[in-house]
Amino acid sequence: MSGYLRVFQTFEQLLESKFRPRYDARLQLLAFQVNMLRSRISEERIYTTPEERAELIRLGALLDHDVADAMRIVKPATYRRWLKPKEAQQRKPGRPRTPMATVDLVMQFASENLLWGYGKIHGELKKLGIRIGMTTISDILKRAGHHPVPNKSIRNLPSTWKTFIGSHMDTLVSCDFFSKPIYSLKGKADAYVLVFIHLGSRRVFMSPPTFHPCDEWVIQQARNATMWLEDIGVKATGLIRDRDTKFTAHFDAIWTSEGAKIHKTPVRSPMANAFCECYIGKTKRECLNHFICFSMDHLNYINHEWLAYYHTQRPHQGIDIGNKVLDVDFKPTDKGKIKRGQRLGGVISWYYREAA
Repeated sequence: MSGYLRVFQTFEQLLESKFRPRYDARLQLLAFQVNMLRSRISEERIYTTPEERAELIRLGALLDHDVADAMRIVKPATYRRWLKPKEAQQRKPGRPRTPMATVDLVMQFASENLLWGYGKIHGELKKLGIRIGMTTISDILKRAGHHPVPNKSIRNLPSTWKTFIGSHMDTLVSCDFFSKPIYSLKGKADAYVLVFIHLGSRRVFMSPPTFHPCDEWVIQQARNATMWLEDIGVKATGLIRDRDTKFTAHFDAIWTSEGAKIHKTPVRSPMANAFCECYIGKTKRECLNHFICFSMDHLNYINHEWLAYYHTQRPHQGIDIGNKVLDVDFKPTDKGKIKRGQRLGGVISWYYREAA
């Protein structure tokens, strides 16, 4: 019996010595061709389908998954990862990259609106249903060498005043004047506009401009503002104003008769009236500073266009965009083609999605 076994082993060795080199050469030839094909593929990574991965795993099982010298399509480490249960596979560390479509939109908004800051771009993107952080927007613009005008931050107010404002937002109104020069044949003269803002909703009432903000005119604007508050369903319990002499006792009496308490800000403390100051600053930076007005009608038209944009198209960082607190629902959506809207010859612009 042992003699037959030795004969069989000898015969097996003869066959292996004859055919094994040919078999190894065949494998080497196939591997070399695979390497040639890989060198001509432009993509650095080949994406396999689930069916292909299953077939590779089945064939690898015939070799006890010892495929380090035979696997050419993917790296052996990738093959070993396929063998692990899905729950054991960890996501690649780090945050996912920002989609190029979003990067392009950030650059488009920044290039078409040179005075927009990070916050304004973030608000427009959020309104369009695109999730992105302001730090990411900043990084995108800095990499492209584009540095928008920084937004002026408002310093923290004293905690007592800040607490008072926060707890009475829905019933507080603040007001202030701003001026805009008017150029006519008679020369230059300052026109005055009185602004009222409801802190809770950010809705704004702007008076028509006047060259002479006398006591009668200011009282009439107070009456108009109280009627405006009634129209929008707001019951004011407090009015914040500075110590400007144009606010007379008759002006205060109009508000106290409506049940509102007058809150005067400290001397030379514009931050105590931050909401109104911030609105006036936005109005000037984003709109009025780009125009030379030649009549009060001209200024009044610009103010009306700005206010319509402010109430219906402009996203507001201080309030939830998805919450309908102004005159339009800013609920984010990602359906429809992105369009650009404009007012006042393109000085004011915004973006929206075209209805399907």
